Amino acid sequence: MRTFPSPHDFLRQHDGDAPGCVVLDLSMPGLDGLQLQQALARSGDHCPVIFITGNGDVPASVRAMKAGAVDFLMKPFDQGQFLAAVRAAIDKDRSARAARAERTSIGVRVAALTPREREVMAHVVAGHLNKRIAAELCIAEKTVKVHRARVMKKMGVDSVAELVSDVTRASSVRA
Repeated sequence: MRTFPSPHDFLRQHDGDAPGCVVLDLSMPGLDGLQLQQALARSGDHCPVIFITGNGDVPASVRAMKAGAVDFLMKPFDQGQFLAAVRAAIDKDRSARAARAERTSIGVRVAALTPREREVMAHVVAGHLNKRIAAELCIAEKTVKVHRARVMKKMGVDSVAELVSDVTRASSVRA
């Protein structure tokens, strides 16, 4: 656990690649918690946020939650409530990091495909049969089969269903 004397110090020193969560008070000197949450979002930091406050209101809690806060705790809160919120935030961070790592891995595999293999993969993911792919790409059906096999091998999948699943999960990766 790290603490920071001010929101500005936090923004200067925070390592967005470090796993964990951020606990913010709604009222802080310089930037309030909502402004800090917005600054993190603008910087692309995906760290889950928990708000604690002694003087919160419904509109502030709604804004925090709509902006992605994991929890909004009103002081005084009990230790169990706080620890449960931290566990939930850390679990969310762990899941998000795993999903980003998976998308990156799929992106690396897609990047290893030749342009023609990417074309064939797009058709396969769209559910097209080899005969149709061959006609649309003006190549022999046998050539489609060769490219298709290479795509499956390079993507590390054993079935079209797995290929579609990978491409779908990695929506930022273009087939």
